[in-house]
Amino acid sequence: MAKIELQNIAHSYNPQSAEQNYALNPFNMTWEDGGRYAILGPSGCGKTTMLNIMSGIVQPSEGNLLFDGVDVTKLSTSERNIAQVFQFPVIYGTMSVEQNLAFPLVCRNYEKPAIDAKVNEVAEALGLQELLTKSASRLTADQKQLISLGRGLVRDDVAAVLMDEPLTVIDPDLKFRLRRQLKEINQKYRSTLIYVTHDQNEAMTFAENVIVMDAGRIVQVGTPKELFERPKTTFVGYFIGAPAMNFFRCERNGDYSLRFGGNTITTQTSLTELSTSQLKLGIRSEYIKIVDSIGQNTIPARVKRVEDLGNHKLVSAVSHDLDIKVKVHRDTAIPAEQVHLDLPAENCCVYADEILVQN
Repeated sequence: MAKIELQNIAHSYNPQSAEQNYALNPFNMTWEDGGRYAILGPSGCGKTTMLNIMSGIVQPSEGNLLFDGVDVTKLSTSERNIAQVFQFPVIYGTMSVEQNLAFPLVCRNYEKPAIDAKVNEVAEALGLQELLTKSASRLTADQKQLISLGRGLVRDDVAAVLMDEPLTVIDPDLKFRLRRQLKEINQKYRSTLIYVTHDQNEAMTFAENVIVMDAGRIVQVGTPKELFERPKTTFVGYFIGAPAMNFFRCERNGDYSLRFGGNTITTQTSLTELSTSQLKLGIRSEYIKIVDSIGQNTIPARVKRVEDLGNHKLVSAVSHDLDIKVKVHRDTAIPAEQVHLDLPAENCCVYADEILVQN
């Protein structure tokens, strides 16, 4: 495994273009040896470009890439000692499943007992034991992708395993099991895993650290908890969570107080030195409570709709023409029309010009 450093990396598919046309704007990033990461963002945000720069498929327009302190920016993919798993299966159709899994080790002249042991270990982890003797060409798409994944994991000497939306063709039930197994493999072998996805659920349940991207820029790096509780931009607040974070345009009403839509609440964010008038209040639907009595941070609202989503209810309410989403336990009794909503000060995030105001 290796510590991977990206120093002032940037890329444009037309090097003469202006900066705003870069597929990847300049950034610095360090991937610690043995870490488990996810690169998350909408289609076209630069996720795959970043991954392909690390693998050597793409050479960056600017900057340097280091593996354990060694500059590999201009080295070929084969010289970087990485494994890459693509979105769609890449297999050798003329080989059996066992031969496909063993191929990376055969090419590196491993002894047969070592090959057999490693192939059996990976096959067991991915549920491929019963298919080892079958021709890979006759398998289903998700089984073929398991083989691609297995070839990436069968080597324990790679600098990193890079995965570009590897579970796209996998059955949903199997996705959950595979994400758990990838985490177990990471913990057992301390293999550096970097996983690209546009699916927030995949990223948040797989990674120790998530890199959120938008329009070729890294907008936040953090643990799933940090991304959920304290999004650094309104984009992250919208992109992470289901439903998205509630946002309301607001104005200062004191050092820690905000006024929005006719309501006034207190936050734990100091607003004294804010100069902009472009303020927003953000709060997750999970943190808003339906209460019986009026308090400092309660606001009146009218219930518009209640959706039963199984383990919880999603309440759509209106307060002074503002739409508010509230997520409550499914057994919570919802008044027919008028409610009081409590917005805890510790869960209120304030944004100036779309950027989180730090406490």
